[in-house]
This record gives sequence, C-alpha cells and structure tokens, in this order.
Amino acid sequence: MNARKDDDLDYETTGHIWDGIREYNKPLPRWWLWTFYATIVWGVGYTIAYPAWPGIKEATPGLLGFSTRAQVAEDIAAVEAANAEINAKLASVELTAIADDPELLTYATQAGGAVFRTWCAQCHGSGAAGVQAAGYPNLLDDAWLWGGDIESIHQTIAHGIRNENDPDARWSEMPAFGELLEDGEIPAVVNYVMSLSGEPMDASLVAQGQEVYDINCSGCHGEDAAGDIYQGAPNLSDAIWLYGGDYDTLVETVTYSRFGVMPSWADRLSDAEIRAVATYVHGLGGGE
Repeated sequence: MNARKDDDLDYETTGHIWDGIREYNKPLPRWWLWTFYATIVWGVGYTIAYPAWPGIKEATPGLLGFSTRAQVAEDIAAVEAANAEINAKLASVELTAIADDPELLTYATQAGGAVFRTWCAQCHGSGAAGVQAAGYPNLLDDAWLWGGDIESIHQTIAHGIRNENDPDARWSEMPAFGELLEDGEIPAVVNYVMSLSGEPMDASLVAQGQEVYDINCSGCHGEDAAGDIYQGAPNLSDAIWLYGGDYDTLVETVTYSRFGVMPSWADRLSDAEIRAVATYVHGLGGGE
C-alpha cells in the first residue's frame, strides 16, 4: 500500500463536511492581510485629511480644507474670466448686429445653446419643439405671440410672460367665455374657428359661430382671425395651436381660457446670457 501525504491535512478543519469534502480553517495570505490593514490606515487618514464625517449642519472639513464646491467655483470663475471680453462685447453690441460678426455669432449661438439646455429645455424640450398638451410653445415654427425678431425674443426672455415679478412682463388675458356666452354659442364659435384652418365638427354652426366671433373675439384676434402680436393674441386662422386644436380642447380653451406663465430671466441670467439664448432661439429657424 502506497501512502500519499496530503498537505491539507496539516490544517485543522471547521468540522463541516459536505459530500465528503472537508472545510479547512486555513489562515488568510499575509499579503492580503497587510493590504487590508493598509486600507484601514488609509481610510482613517482620508477621513482626517478630507471632508468625511457628517454633522448636524455640515461635514467635517478635513485638515486640507478641500471642497468640491470651491473647486467648481474656481473652474467657473476661470471660464468667466476667459470669456469676459467677448461677453462684454456681446452685452454691448446691438442685437441685430450680432449676426454681422461671425466670431460673436458663433460664440453667442454656442453659449445660448448651453443656457437653453440648462434653463429652458425643461419646458420647451431639449429640441425646442415645446409640449403642446402643457401649453409650452414650439420655438421652431414661425408663430410668435409677441413677435419673433431677435429684439422681441430678447424682450420676452428677459421679462417673461404674465408673471407678477416683473413690471415689464408680456401680458395678455383671455376671458373665460363660459361665464359670458349663452348656451350653444361656445360650440358655434369653436366650429367657426375650426373652419378657418380645417374641417369643423358641425358645419351647420359655422355661420352662427362667425357672428359670435365678430362680437366677442375679433377685438383681440382681428376680423380675419390672424391675431395681433402686440396684444399677444394668437392667429386662429393657421393650424398652429398652443394647447391643441381639436374640438374638445378648443371648447375647454374658450370656456375656461388659458393663462400660461413664463418667469422673468433678467434677475437670474446676465444680459450676455440672455442675449446669447435669444440669438440661439432666433437661429433655430422659427424667428422672424
């Protein structure tokens, strides 16, 4: 009989056996243990040197005084310093003259795109196509309530729409005609409005609806329903609708009115940033 020495037999077992396989209680490799101890020492040192332990108001600052917020602030300050000259030029030049300076136009468009994606995309969408169901306008088409030239866009961005914080905000208010019109007049005027850009739901009501329109709506939207940008009254003769142009949506609009609000950005963004984002929006193709 040949005996073979099994080195594993030199280790004591835990006493656990599965299918004849014994579990040995072998010590961990020394290199692993020293690495583990080193990580403990490193971890303790890190919590002493850098912000780590949370407190009631703030975390421990650490002996090195490192701050990611301060680092970001330094990076932002460095970028602002680097762009100070061209931002000053952007803030001082006439808005209509930006397009005449290729370098300034390129900078304004790129900077404006960054501003738009940071502050405007939440409502108007990353592609600026708006969200119709929520009443956020599409900035890619040519339907602008208060004008789509770059100066008008700048005015709208700077002061906003129907907000109560800026005295220069764009302002218009449509009455809730559900409280003003007789029964049957709202379906009639809705059918008339639908007939201006498509097919009405009930063509027999169009003539009556035109009479209702002429008396109650033409003062703002015009006799031809083409709207008035100076009042912020939309064009009703095209197929572009801020909240939707189907029958039910139009009935809701006429009955209860709409009152969308856009904040003023003059107190949040610098004039250079507002001019940049106005340039960007104007350059998307929908601006006049």
